Amino acid sequence: MITTEKIKELRERTGVGMMDCKRALQETDGDMEKAVELLREKGLAAAAKKAGRIAAEGIVESYIHMGGRIGVLIEVNCETDFVAKTPEFKAFVRDMAMQVAASKPEYVSDAEIPAEVLDKEREILRMQALNEGKPEKIVDKMVEGRIHKYKQEICLLDQQFVKDTEKTVNQVLNEQVSRIGEKISIRRFVRYEMGEGLQKRQDNFAEEVMGQVQK
Repeated sequence: MITTEKIKELRERTGVGMMDCKRALQETDGDMEKAVELLREKGLAAAAKKAGRIAAEGIVESYIHMGGRIGVLIEVNCETDFVAKTPEFKAFVRDMAMQVAASKPEYVSDAEIPAEVLDKEREILRMQALNEGKPEKIVDKMVEGRIHKYKQEICLLDQQFVKDTEKTVNQVLNEQVSRIGEKISIRRFVRYEMGEGLQKRQDNFAEEVMGQVQK
């Protein structure tokens, strides 16, 4: 059985996020040593050790969707100017700009979400659950599950990576850290959509962006 205590122990040993620790334990049937080895093989443990280092270099990338309908500016930091100029790093930043264009995140991570935003969302979700006729005793648990899903939708690092939906953006970032050997952090982004806020036809921009990538 994979308990919260086991997940916390693995996190303390490797410095890797709780969800990645849980997945590692699931993949190794709860074997702690095999889970540690698996995380090291994936480079996640090494990436976590670099998280405390300073990333003050990097680049600002722009991405304009075909026809000028969506524009993105994103700042991604690394530790050295040398890495910032490498094709691999530039390609990663480009992918992140396209991710923002396609998936429309509102925050880099859940740490940036204001408490009042989460409180309001919880209130809305609670009322929805009650209106669906769900028993009062399970409503709070349901709400927290939906809040988790909500965070996955609006936080860049928690989103599915549009070029490989088997991975999250955070997993892709950690893989990049492992390959490059430096801390990488997505600092900020801004996304503009033509006519945003005006009534218009809704398109699937994720499909459009990916269609452009594959050409």
